[in-house]
Amino acid sequence: MESKKSKSVKESFVTMTEMVLPNDTNTLNNLMGGKLMHWMDIVSAIAAQKHSNRIVVTASVDNVSFSKSIQLGNIVTLQAQVTRAFNSSMEVHIKVWGEDIPSGKKFKSNEAFFTFVAVDQSGRPIDVPVAVPETEEEQELYDGALRRRQLRLVLAKRMKPQDANELKSIFGIEESMKLNKK
Repeated sequence: MESKKSKSVKESFVTMTEMVLPNDTNTLNNLMGGKLMHWMDIVSAIAAQKHSNRIVVTASVDNVSFSKSIQLGNIVTLQAQVTRAFNSSMEVHIKVWGEDIPSGKKFKSNEAFFTFVAVDQSGRPIDVPVAVPETEEEQELYDGALRRRQLRLVLAKRMKPQDANELKSIFGIEESMKLNKK
C-alpha cells in the first residue's frame, strides 16, 4: 500500500495585497465586510490549492470578527496557510492586516479559519497530502485544528457531541460523565 504524500504547511503560504477603493467601502468609508470576506475566500482557496494541487471548494467559514476597521485608501494584506489536512479537507488560517501607508501605521484587522475540500474533475472529494508543521506557531495551529474540526462537525450536526473526543476536555464532558455514572 502506498503511503500518503506529505507537504510542509509553509509550502501553502500565500500573501495577497489589495487597495481599498471607493467601490469597496460602505457609507462610513470603511471596507465592507463582504468584500473582505470575498478576498479572504480567494487567498485561502489559493493556499488550499497550493497544498493539494487540486481544485478546491469552500466547505465552511469559522467566526470572522472585525476587530479594527480598514479605511478607504488603506492597503489590505491577507496571509493564508494550510494548518492541517484531513482526508480531503484542509483547514486554512487567514490573517488580515490593514496599513495606512502615508502615516506608516500597520494593524491587524482580522483572523479566521476557512475549510476547503479538494475535488476531482467530477466534483467528488479526493485525498490531499498530509500537512507537516515545522515551526512552533505552525504546530500550535496544527494541534488546535482537530478540535476546531470537531466543533464544526458538531455544530453542523454531522458529529454527535459525545463522539467529539478532542472537545471533551475543553468542556469538562469527561468529568461530568464520570459524576453522572456514580
